[in-house]
Amino acid sequence: MSEKKHYHRGRRRSSSPAGSRGSSRDSSRERAARQVERRPEEDWENDWIDLEEDEDLRTPDQVKATGKRRAASGGKAAAGKKKGKTPGKGEKKNGRKGRMISNIILVVAVIVFCVSAFQLFYIISGYYEGRKEYDEVKDLAITEEESEDGENQFAVDFDTLMGINPDTVGWIRFDPEPAQINYPLVQTADNSTYLNKTFSASDNTVGAIFVNTYNNPDFNDRNTIIYGHRMNDSSMFHDLAKYEEQSFWEANPYFYIYTPDGREITYHIYAAGQVTETSDTYLTDFADDAAYQAFLDYTKEASAYDTGVEVTTQDTVVTLSTCTRASDEHRMVVVGVKESEKQIN
Repeated sequence: MSEKKHYHRGRRRSSSPAGSRGSSRDSSRERAARQVERRPEEDWENDWIDLEEDEDLRTPDQVKATGKRRAASGGKAAAGKKKGKTPGKGEKKNGRKGRMISNIILVVAVIVFCVSAFQLFYIISGYYEGRKEYDEVKDLAITEEESEDGENQFAVDFDTLMGINPDTVGWIRFDPEPAQINYPLVQTADNSTYLNKTFSASDNTVGAIFVNTYNNPDFNDRNTIIYGHRMNDSSMFHDLAKYEEQSFWEANPYFYIYTPDGREITYHIYAAGQVTETSDTYLTDFADDAAYQAFLDYTKEASAYDTGVEVTTQDTVVTLSTCTRASDEHRMVVVGVKESEKQIN
């Protein structure tokens, strides 16, 4: 049976016979008693001194039990510490896997960035080269002089254009706006030829303005179709979209086509709006006047607004077509009826 010795209020109480522990233990008791007796009286009231905490006052069994508890506690702490410092194989594997995934993501991100940067550079450089090329063509082939009646006379040197590109069939321009549309016209046996090739035969996404391969190159068909890209730098046929607003049409209702045989043809825009790529707007052959009249009626109905311009089966029209932001299946079209034609050289 374990023993406990307590001192309270300066008096010693013992549950074991005196002298049972030997002289060393007696001296320990005497020292403890003297310490208690020297404490201030007010501290005796509620202050117990548990002599079990002193190894000299405990039995051999108590000392042994305390040592086992400390050993067990220290072992667990050491085990926990060791476990925290040294990850297991599974933790190491997961860590390596996480780092590998992070590295892969980083590499992919860098590749995507580089590819995107290259594509952006390619597009911007394409715009620049395209504008530069067409500006050079204008400088070589276009002259604007004031005529005898005071009007500004626009003239095209088709010999120079033919020397650059024998596929040349005309020149198109708008005046006063959109002045950006001021380009040579080409035609080949395949409508895809000039989708990514410029007038000077350079590979470039700006392409060229070209006449439908199924039309005659003299612009005398009932419906001649001219195609061009809508470039994001506002070049080529981009500004045709401005004709979706009636106010823009009211200020700029005409466009002009010049031919190698010296004609200037004036077209009065009578319809403008969005259609699908498979619409009747792209018909070029008509069985009779009734079929042609149905076509003319359709183009007016497809227009974003009523221009009030009269068109009959005796007239010929030109349809300008480009893509839109709406979808890959939609097209922006501007349709003009030939109003006049004159020989300028």
